[in-house]
Amino acid sequence: MSKLLPVSNEALEDCHFRGGMDILSAYVNNNPDSKIFNGKGLIVGGSHKVHQHNEKILIGDLSAVLMQNLKFYAQWYRTPDLGIALMDDWEQKVDAMARNTVGEDVTNISGVPTWTIVLIKKLFELSGKKSLNEIWPNFELYIHGGVNFEPYREQFKMLTADTNTKFYQTYNASEGFFGFQESNSDNDLLLHLNNGVFYEFLPVEEIGKENPKTLLLHEVKENESYGLIVTTNSGLWRYMIGDTVKFTSVSPFKIVVNGRVKHFINAFGEEVIVDNSDRAIAMACSATNAHVSDYTVAPIYLTLNKKGAHEWFIEFDKHPENLESFITQLDKSLRLVNSDYDAKRQKDIALSQPVVHVLQPGSFHHWLKSKNKLGGQHKVPRLSNNRIIAEELLTMLV
Repeated sequence: MSKLLPVSNEALEDCHFRGGMDILSAYVNNNPDSKIFNGKGLIVGGSHKVHQHNEKILIGDLSAVLMQNLKFYAQWYRTPDLGIALMDDWEQKVDAMARNTVGEDVTNISGVPTWTIVLIKKLFELSGKKSLNEIWPNFELYIHGGVNFEPYREQFKMLTADTNTKFYQTYNASEGFFGFQESNSDNDLLLHLNNGVFYEFLPVEEIGKENPKTLLLHEVKENESYGLIVTTNSGLWRYMIGDTVKFTSVSPFKIVVNGRVKHFINAFGEEVIVDNSDRAIAMACSATNAHVSDYTVAPIYLTLNKKGAHEWFIEFDKHPENLESFITQLDKSLRLVNSDYDAKRQKDIALSQPVVHVLQPGSFHHWLKSKNKLGGQHKVPRLSNNRIIAEELLTMLV
């Protein structure tokens, strides 16, 4: 089920569009020789449609709402035309986007990594080229968000085949534009202030309490995780985003998004969050020369006759040289980044080595399609504390 959130004109102007201008300003300031505005930007976004009960209300993915409401001069710098960019059918849209942009002078792309990779592969198929910079020689910037980029960074370096391409991260949600990368080398996000958003921070130990204590910005501490709560000029009031963030600096205020309030595994007291699994899988890929396109993890519960474990469903873009080595490295890496998981893995007392299923290419695509969640901001949940998704994916292995 999709969530419906208000997006006011004030939020578009003072938050979302200001955030977009801020990150581009930071990029150009850091790269004064940039020619980014000599070409066009491509947004890999979603779709929108007229609400069935009110023809004056448009609903859809945030990226589509933003594109529909861009200033006329901003439309000059983007491609393809809105009729293609806002198509409902994701598979048809990817094909149309590739065909209509392959001959353009694209200098930058914005989008979720998983769907951007799908588009790039379609571009390769149409053009016969093997790198993005062969198709668009002036391409220089990829702005990403929505998921942790680290598991995809090496893939994008190969896809662009250009060491000069820059990767900048944003924290842009339907609720607001909350942060952006302001440096070529520092991937942490500068918290976006003076943007129509009032922030509160919920210590993770307070999550779930009847009367939790929240902290204001001047009260937060570095290297501690908080649930993010916002009050916005769109009409949201003390709304919990669902993300957890960690401050890497309080002067200036910089954050990383390190998990989801609902996306975790704690079936055995291991308290694994998305930041842990993303880092572990990136380390395992690096050690075994592999590339992962998508993954999800669920617990295998303890029984009287069997110990518990974590069950990983992984779709590889490049398979590891040895799957058993990959599994060993994955387990080792997760133990390294999460001491609670490490403790439960000691001598296999509570947790056995991870169980890994290798999915066929396109499996997650088909799973999302079955949920009517292709494209846009839709993502495969990384971690689940139940087995609902796992049981559905197991049927795809038969």
